[in-house]
Amino acid sequence: MQPVGLLARYGQYLPISAATPAITLGEGSTPLVPAPHLSKLTDTDVHLKLEGCNPTGSFKDRGMFLAIAKALEAGSRAVVCASTGNTSASAAAFAAKAGLRCYVLVPDGQVAMGKLAQAVILGARVFAVDGNFDQALGLVRELGEKEPITVVNSINPFRIEGQKTASFEIAEALGDAPDLHFLPVGNAGNITAYWRGYQEACRHQMSTRLPKMMGYQAHGASPIVQGLANPNPQTLATAIRIGNPASWKMALAARDESFGRIDAVTDEEILFAYQLLASKEGAFCEPASAASVAGLLKAFGEGRLPKGATVVCTLTGNGLKDPDIALSRAPAPVRVKAEYAALMKVLT
Repeated sequence: MQPVGLLARYGQYLPISAATPAITLGEGSTPLVPAPHLSKLTDTDVHLKLEGCNPTGSFKDRGMFLAIAKALEAGSRAVVCASTGNTSASAAAFAAKAGLRCYVLVPDGQVAMGKLAQAVILGARVFAVDGNFDQALGLVRELGEKEPITVVNSINPFRIEGQKTASFEIAEALGDAPDLHFLPVGNAGNITAYWRGYQEACRHQMSTRLPKMMGYQAHGASPIVQGLANPNPQTLATAIRIGNPASWKMALAARDESFGRIDAVTDEEILFAYQLLASKEGAFCEPASAASVAGLLKAFGEGRLPKGATVVCTLTGNGLKDPDIALSRAPAPVRVKAEYAALMKVLT
């Protein structure tokens, strides 16, 4: 059997040693699929990186496998994270695999049930904080400084190192880096990691160029765009409802060094992209993921897309993470008797 997981595939590009445990759930190697409708709509060549195909349904698995492996290597017995949902699910899964205790702090009432259910069933001890994500992360930082417990949020450098592998996969699949890469921005670790990955891909001759990094926050949670931390971020895209991103400075560096852009899209634009992806491309992602495509459509409307450019949009999480949004915007199922004639009547 061929080895699986990112440690097996890209270990030579990661900060590991002979003592690093091979912790894996088969993360990475996610599909990069053409998006013909979006390509036609924007007069570019659009591809979707489906990170919802990772083991726990989000891109977080890319960095979490390494953060957990390095925690185990260092002799840690427990890990902790603050989360809007996806990080908690990923941390709980890999901690369970490694035999570590996992503690999760979530903002009370602000986490989609699909994500919370994962963390709970995977054995994490979950604490609902009377505050937002940024306050929860503040507590986690303090805990990591004062107690013998490893923080596995993206402030952990191994998280960024693992997440950069998505850029390697894209360069390999396309034969080069794209011209532009669009992705959601919440805590800003992902745009940081992708930019690092593209730079390393160039150095290792996987690609010949660097893309413009195009990051998009939700309008009600856009501290980087506003240039000011937001103590009360608001958006239906819960995964990016963050008012003071931990990787703020590194995200700005990715934007500036790539000659890219960090902008904001409204919840209405996110929902439009969310439904368009599902109905035209067959891609069911969580609402926050659709911020990348909302950004693509906004950039096209502003004339920022060169005709024929190769574009990648990252869809960070699976739609089943937050099914309530989908159900709230869909018609109710049609009730019908278990009779052929009754079925034909409603069909016609």
